[in-house]
Amino acid sequence: MLDNDVDRSKSFSRRAFVVGACQGALLTVLGGRLAWLQIVQGRKYKTLSDRNRINTKMVAPSRGEIVDRFGVPLAVNNQNFRVLLVPEQAEDVDAALKKLARLVDLSDNRIQKIIKESKKSSSFVPLEVADSLNWDEVAKIEVNLTDLAGMSIDEGEIRNYPFEDSTGHLIGYVGAVNKAELADGDHVLSLPGFRIGKTGIEKSFDKDLRGSAGNSQMEVNVSGREVRRLEENKSQNGERVVLSIDAELQRYVQQRLSDNKSASAVIMDSHTGAIYAMVSHPSFDPNLFIRGIDTERWQELLSNPAFPLNNKAISGQYPPGSTFKMVTAMAALETGVANSTIRVKCTGRYEYGKDGFYCWKHSGHGSVNLTTSLMKSCDTYYYKLCTDVGIDNIAKMGRRLGLGEKYNFDLREERSGLMPTKDWKLARDGKPWRPGQTIIASIGQGFVLATPMQLAVMTSRLVNGGYAVKPWLVAQLGDKKLHSGKWPSLGLNQKHLAMVKKGMDYVVEHKDGTAHKARIEDVGMQMGGKTGTAQVKRLTRADRLKGLKNDEIQWKLRDHALFVGYAPIDNPRYVCSVVVEHGGGGSSTAAPIARDLLLMAQKRDPASKEIKVS
Repeated sequence: MLDNDVDRSKSFSRRAFVVGACQGALLTVLGGRLAWLQIVQGRKYKTLSDRNRINTKMVAPSRGEIVDRFGVPLAVNNQNFRVLLVPEQAEDVDAALKKLARLVDLSDNRIQKIIKESKKSSSFVPLEVADSLNWDEVAKIEVNLTDLAGMSIDEGEIRNYPFEDSTGHLIGYVGAVNKAELADGDHVLSLPGFRIGKTGIEKSFDKDLRGSAGNSQMEVNVSGREVRRLEENKSQNGERVVLSIDAELQRYVQQRLSDNKSASAVIMDSHTGAIYAMVSHPSFDPNLFIRGIDTERWQELLSNPAFPLNNKAISGQYPPGSTFKMVTAMAALETGVANSTIRVKCTGRYEYGKDGFYCWKHSGHGSVNLTTSLMKSCDTYYYKLCTDVGIDNIAKMGRRLGLGEKYNFDLREERSGLMPTKDWKLARDGKPWRPGQTIIASIGQGFVLATPMQLAVMTSRLVNGGYAVKPWLVAQLGDKKLHSGKWPSLGLNQKHLAMVKKGMDYVVEHKDGTAHKARIEDVGMQMGGKTGTAQVKRLTRADRLKGLKNDEIQWKLRDHALFVGYAPIDNPRYVCSVVVEHGGGGSSTAAPIARDLLLMAQKRDPASKEIKVS
């Protein structure tokens, strides 16, 4: 019996040892694995754990404001509550969107568009589902957020343009980032709903205005709701852009041009080059483009024969007509073909070879000198002198005065106009330049083309003492001033400039001047200038015999009306150019507009006030 007990005890001890050994081995393996996970792989799994409970996201910067010279906002940011969707966090994107549609206005087309976007983009990239939510809509979504997988409420900003169509061409607008623009490499462009400049100042200074993104780490619960912010690297807001524009003067110019079907105007400082107003009419409201313009409205803008999307002040190219006569006069004076005593007899028609060229006044102006030729806008005076001056000398003077060139200033839509030469004609047509073409060019017709901005610059250089002023819009970018207002001399003869200016003074102030009826009568604010009428359809002899009038021709074939002016007449500071497309006579249509603009500019007198940079 005792032997049996001993055997059982030995058997139990062996079994206990085996079980203990197995348990020990298992604990050793588990301990080793635990040590591997905690010590060797601890950093990796800590990171994975944090990713599960920490949501890291990019923080959009606030786009820089654009303001006028007095600090009046021209482009600002408004608060914008929106819904974002991360496709990979949503079990069923379509179902989630339909649930959201029960809470806020979300059309079927919008739902399909978001589904399509979710398939094209990376699944982890948030998509903007709805924006401009009011407080009630935000509250509804917050309450039901646990049922809206992958969705979250985000507080962003939306661009707004307080002056609407008055600054449409000037400020431009922002829009959604397209694929080509994503190649820029800036990660901020991938943010949901992020918008960049498409036209105007918004485009030219986009990188300065957009700023740079920050990031934040948010702790989230199992439902995906944000609990607390763990860490934040703040974004860097875009730079503030201060323009030379006077917003109220800009608005006034827009209103003054609105009586015409298509027109443009520029008001600038003849000494500094600062642009106080630049308007192209008709215009558009840039706010229409922020969320995406509807098809009907877009087609309406595209089909408008007055081209409201084009900034005609810097891209409209027109024959300058008689506003170009100062260029021919300066070229004639510099080459010695003209002086203060040379006179030309105008009978209403000038014969050159077998061709006849008509003055706008069929009965003629009689005997005129340089001053009276400008005052009365006599064509024959320039017909007579120009062939001796030559087209190349005229073109050379035109370029010195700012025609036929881009200024490469703050708006990219600018066009260069055209100052033709003999070489240009030969290169374009393979044919030599003919004297008759010089005669036509001498009064701003034929191949000569200029923009309203160029005409303003030309006038500035004529009345500021012959300094090579150039236009500019952006006065300050952040803390950096961009312009000193100092310009080199063109080396023009001061006596020649004085003779030409005297003729331009007489255009308005003399009783026989072509713009005398449009004069400013306020003492100390009088203006000088030059009228211009640019022919679009050349009248045949039959038309002349019929006495065909401008308003009897189809609108798009009527003459353009132009005027360039300056004020005050004794010490010109403000320069204005006005072009009314197919508006008829410069003296009857464009000059009265310029008078009102120059008078308003002097009354507001922005040149006398410092630009507000705070």
